[in-house]
Amino acid sequence: MLAEARDPQSRDGRTRNYVVIGAGPAGLTAARYLLQGAPGAGVDAELLIVEADDIVGGISRTVERDGWRFDIGGHRFFTKVPEVEEFWHDVLAQGEFLRRPRMSRIFYGGKFFDYPLRAMNALRNLGPLESLRCVASYGWARVRPPKDQSTFEGWVASRFGWRLYRIFFKTYTEKVWGVPADTIQADWAAQRIKNLSLGKAIVNALTPRRNQTDVTSLIEEFQYPRLGPGMMWEACRDQVVAAGGELVMQTRVERIEHGAGAAHTVWTVDDAGRRSSHPCDAVISSMPLGELLGAMDPAPPVEVLRAAAGLRHRDFLTVALVVPEQHAFPDNWIYVHSPDVKLGRIQNFGSWSPEMVKPGQTCLGLEYFTNVGDEYWSMADDALIALAKRELASLGLVPEEAVSAAYVVRMPAAYPVYDAEYAANVDVLRAWLEQHTPNVWPVGRNGMHRYNNQDHSMLTAMLAVENILHDAGHDLWSVNVEEDYHEELKTDDRLDRSSVTAARGTGRAAPVVR
Repeated sequence: MLAEARDPQSRDGRTRNYVVIGAGPAGLTAARYLLQGAPGAGVDAELLIVEADDIVGGISRTVERDGWRFDIGGHRFFTKVPEVEEFWHDVLAQGEFLRRPRMSRIFYGGKFFDYPLRAMNALRNLGPLESLRCVASYGWARVRPPKDQSTFEGWVASRFGWRLYRIFFKTYTEKVWGVPADTIQADWAAQRIKNLSLGKAIVNALTPRRNQTDVTSLIEEFQYPRLGPGMMWEACRDQVVAAGGELVMQTRVERIEHGAGAAHTVWTVDDAGRRSSHPCDAVISSMPLGELLGAMDPAPPVEVLRAAAGLRHRDFLTVALVVPEQHAFPDNWIYVHSPDVKLGRIQNFGSWSPEMVKPGQTCLGLEYFTNVGDEYWSMADDALIALAKRELASLGLVPEEAVSAAYVVRMPAAYPVYDAEYAANVDVLRAWLEQHTPNVWPVGRNGMHRYNNQDHSMLTAMLAVENILHDAGHDLWSVNVEEDYHEELKTDDRLDRSSVTAARGTGRAAPVVR
């Protein structure tokens, strides 16, 4: 539990001032840990949390419209990190969590494929002729593999054949990242597909042999707050404020003044244009890493600013359609691999929690991956709703006339993009911060430009606080190494804390774009 608020007077008689930028999972975890004093001790401090939006939770928010609740992206509460598990159940009472079954499927060619793929389901849906073609394509790829296997396309086709690649890999990947698959580097495939064994399941199904290697299973159920993930972060916000933390909403960081090897003042401006200055002994930042460097005053050298400007994000929007319960499906979400629609994924919010929908009805969240300012992002809400209804009907899933209400939610900077320069750019920014402002700690997905899951973002925040309060020496950039994928079920399903700094990983795998 949180320690009681204390007089912000440190043992040496000087007030400690901490600024946390961002009220998403990483920022609020850091704030709560700072007031707690991290494990085992309290800390006397003045704490300010700065949030640019009008809602807490970041991408893990829950949006409410007319009594309907939308989970932006879908957030399974499953972790191998004991500290995170304890944190969740310290913030919310046990009765506030539901145990929900995991179910996801791929929709392709008018049929549903189990995900992970299962032999009989895949064979039945592909049909005998297409199955033989896939086997032949796989065999040809083994004899004549693609010359360039440094790309996502070449890497996958060489291991699963061109037909399986086009059916189960190409279209959805291109929807998510908005670039051709032959311009995505193979890093993502080597990390993500290996763990999920997507192609391996089909190949095993189509080429049976003795002593087949079993496909690694995924978690079959997970915890979920009954009113969505935002319930967690709204409760955390309330606890932080009750413990003495100050939270300012609709306020952004304008600049961070630094000198003599440390940041010393954070300047903020709210939506009304009012500016404020805040002294700081340490800053924990979950704002986009490039924007953090752009806010430094004095400004970093031009090559550092160039690296900051080079970090890009992928955005997405959700069109939520209210339909009768009879049109629902049991899945948490469905991956739409059909190249005929822009639609990438469909959530059924009622399958996440019955308390997020209304009796006799459900709400389907149609997700479109986009970029701020492009054709789809700039569409009027009515046009987006018409598109979503039309595409859902064209897939044969829900007739247009069944939709009784609709809403649009846009989410900028949802996914950090791993282009060819991102790693070098991040290294430049890290080096500058470590040299000039070592009391500024980037955490979380956007704060580190790392495609981390919620629990790993939280862990970076916890470790940052331990570094600030106890000089613990944790390497935040080593959190979530590839060997310990978040949703893969293994014999030992708990993360060894010592492995956090054992190797540097890229977090939850994302593609690398050339």
